[in-house]
Amino acid sequence: MSSGMILVVMGGLFLLLGYMGVPVAFAIIAGVLVATAFTPISFQSMIGQLFHGIDSETLLAIPFFLLVGELMSSANVVYRMIALAQALVGHLRGGLAQVVTLFSMFFAGISGSSAADVAVLSRTVAPEMDKERYDRAFTAALIASASTMANLIPPSIMAVVYGATGNVSIGGLFLAGVVPGVMIGVGLMIYSYFFGPTGTMKKRAGLVDIFVAARGSALPMVIPVIIMGGILTGWFTPTEAGMAAAAYILLVLIPVLNPRHIRRLPGDFMYTGLLYSLPLAAVAAASAFGWMLAYLRGPDTVAEYISYYAGTDPRMIMLLLVILFVILGDFIDAIPAIIIFMPIINKLTQVGNINPVHMGVVIITTLVFGLITPPYGLSLLIASKFIGVPFYRAMFRSLPLYIVFFITIAFTVLFPDVVLWLPKQLLPQSVGCFPNPSGAGWICPK
Repeated sequence: MSSGMILVVMGGLFLLLGYMGVPVAFAIIAGVLVATAFTPISFQSMIGQLFHGIDSETLLAIPFFLLVGELMSSANVVYRMIALAQALVGHLRGGLAQVVTLFSMFFAGISGSSAADVAVLSRTVAPEMDKERYDRAFTAALIASASTMANLIPPSIMAVVYGATGNVSIGGLFLAGVVPGVMIGVGLMIYSYFFGPTGTMKKRAGLVDIFVAARGSALPMVIPVIIMGGILTGWFTPTEAGMAAAAYILLVLIPVLNPRHIRRLPGDFMYTGLLYSLPLAAVAAASAFGWMLAYLRGPDTVAEYISYYAGTDPRMIMLLLVILFVILGDFIDAIPAIIIFMPIINKLTQVGNINPVHMGVVIITTLVFGLITPPYGLSLLIASKFIGVPFYRAMFRSLPLYIVFFITIAFTVLFPDVVLWLPKQLLPQSVGCFPNPSGAGWICPK
């Protein structure tokens, strides 16, 4: 059987099993093992590739970020951050909708997980929105859309996977993700103000109220400082930053703010382990899939096909990749998609002479859009289930919000200098800059 036919069988079986409801990791592994039977590769070697895919110290950052998010939500510390968001924007039109978006921006700097963001907002703010007669479909659509910022604003689990798989600076991806993350947040707030439900108009909080809310949330808001401060100063790797943040919550935050929760910590650790098993299994399976894809020269074929139409124009290459990943994001979870197609991304990054951090942010921004698009739309599925509204209704209410994502993706592609400004200022070596040999400062590639 030719390489092309093996690729078709492998990909087709994966998609077929996925549509039948088989978990993503098992569907991917099934496609890989069937493809292996048509090649000289032994099954033992392919099973070894599964373990090789997760044999990475960098990936250990994921369980620590998940633990941080779980401890924050389980210990009810997030209510202090919600109170701060309420004091800052609760008086605006669509007050609770504004609170959802602003809190998501705060919590994104702690958890790095869209699923954790959806779970927290569905338990805390969504019941209050229901009391104020917000349409439940709009609530689900907004919470799902706002949760995507957790994969852009650092620390992003998706950025950790992308950096570990593609050998790209994770610190650079963290910093470059701030611009598209904030753009999505601002866009959702603008939409909620002009086109969303009015909600109950509240009195503007006074300076004293804002100060009290800020003081109450001061300890939780230290966590992003620990994570990014440690990475930027070179004190921590991303994994060590996750460990430091988890230690801060366990040793300082919970004993000070909610000491009764200490007895529930074993349950938090077990639940975090369960959460980590899901992306870990997907990473292992996708790594084997990506290896087989590379063995069958799939990346070269796809790269040649895209290069035929785009040449070496970096914007055209990224535009075609955006179209590809918008389609893929409708059917495949983001983490397996990154790992499976990383060889293709790397090949086209070289063809177009694109900065790897810029390419990474474009791909991640495109894939987070898939979290709210049917038929997969994981964040939208979770939000609609938690809030108790049919998925199709939440999907229709999310359609106008797609405009925010389209604008953000286009901006990320067209204005690399803006996207890469923070990495160049704070972590210049992450985007290929090097010290000026004739004096102070850095020289960065254009």
